[in-house]
Amino acid sequence: MRNEMMHRPVVKQELVDFMRNKQKKVQGELGVIEEEAHAAGVPIIPHETVVFLQFFLDQIKPKNILEIGTAIGFSSSLMAQYVGEDGHVTTIDRFDVMIRKAKVTYERLGLTDKVTLLEGQAAEVLPTLTGPYDFIFMDSAKSKYIEFLPECLRLLRVGGVLMVDDVFQAGTILDPIEEIPRSQRTIHRKLNQFLDTVMTHPDLTSTLLPLGDGVIMITKEREITE
Repeated sequence: MRNEMMHRPVVKQELVDFMRNKQKKVQGELGVIEEEAHAAGVPIIPHETVVFLQFFLDQIKPKNILEIGTAIGFSSSLMAQYVGEDGHVTTIDRFDVMIRKAKVTYERLGLTDKVTLLEGQAAEVLPTLTGPYDFIFMDSAKSKYIEFLPECLRLLRVGGVLMVDDVFQAGTILDPIEEIPRSQRTIHRKLNQFLDTVMTHPDLTSTLLPLGDGVIMITKEREITE
């Protein structure tokens, strides 16, 4: 199914094309999987976000990563390249079709020992985890970001980074809710609530990046007691 939000860039189309087509391609079998996904219209992170993740993770060198929203396992496989020999990626998904495809991806890349896929609703799985995680990547149902935030912050180590994808709602995040299609209004309202919460929280530092449909990077400065 075509995801309209993936095809409405939040910056000039010429710049999007430049970032997606001119930056270095992913090498090896993972790069083949990326190309196959794009050709088939499978919703994975866009290439500009891929390149950013490669750069960023190489700098912070995380050991333990948590992902919420596995899809076909592309982004978790990408992140697994940066956790070192003793690091690990844990990822959560609830859709049977995606779970099956992700398992094929991990088998194909030889990552079955490097990535743990937890099957089920994130709202039920997150409270069972202990962490701490150095890096959390949230790319799931946008209306659930605000619901998952407290558990993400509990699991994130102090100084760790929570990266949240697709926060601009195809560039409409600032539009009056009356102009948003009714089917998208819950997402619009809850995304705005999420952004307001993290950007004003006294114990968090955040920055917005115009990658794909918008990314926010959040650092936990100290333990949060509330």
